[in-house]
Amino acid sequence: MIRVTAFIDGFNLYHAVDDLGKPHFKWLDLDKLIRHFVDPTIHSLDAIYYFSAYATWLPAAHKRHKAYVKALESSGVRPVMGNFKEKERACNSCAAGWVAHEEKESDVNLATFMVRGAYRHEYDEAILVSGDSDIGPSVRMVKEDFPNKKIKLITPPGRRHSKELCAIANKKSRIKEIHLERSLFPQHIFDASGGKVIVTRPKDYDPPIRKAEGP
Repeated sequence: MIRVTAFIDGFNLYHAVDDLGKPHFKWLDLDKLIRHFVDPTIHSLDAIYYFSAYATWLPAAHKRHKAYVKALESSGVRPVMGNFKEKERACNSCAAGWVAHEEKESDVNLATFMVRGAYRHEYDEAILVSGDSDIGPSVRMVKEDFPNKKIKLITPPGRRHSKELCAIANKKSRIKEIHLERSLFPQHIFDASGGKVIVTRPKDYDPPIRKAEGP
């Protein structure tokens, strides 16, 4: 079997899904999603890593994100969380100042885990879910040092393929809305025994109510 590890750029995927204007797609089961892009007869999906960070200064968003990460963990996905750092900004016209938040570490974490996994021979094929060309150098390093390892690039929905990443990857594909629709978590996620709810879908991610068909 071909051993596969998936590396998911959480922010890149989230913003692509957010732009679709369908919030229920954010309650996304990444294990189900990735399995749309592997062949169970020849692939062994050994690990899925999710790279993101909590926006702790936004209480509602932080709470939803924590619930989502808990859902991911219940399905075996391995979250790797970075940080946001405060950065002072100023308006060039009026000199008004404010504090912005800049995400740190997620790209570096993804690159580090992908390279480390190659050197440890943890996978034969890597699936990279991202459209961010900043990850290019690490992908190129894997291909140069381990030419027999395959890289499959999966671009988030509604995004263009990164030319730099496409030039390095062996294969490319794209997430479509049908993949998202078929890869959602249920409203309630239970523990291994099936008797206790460990996380419930946030109300903001409830699917739209389907109108009843007429007679």
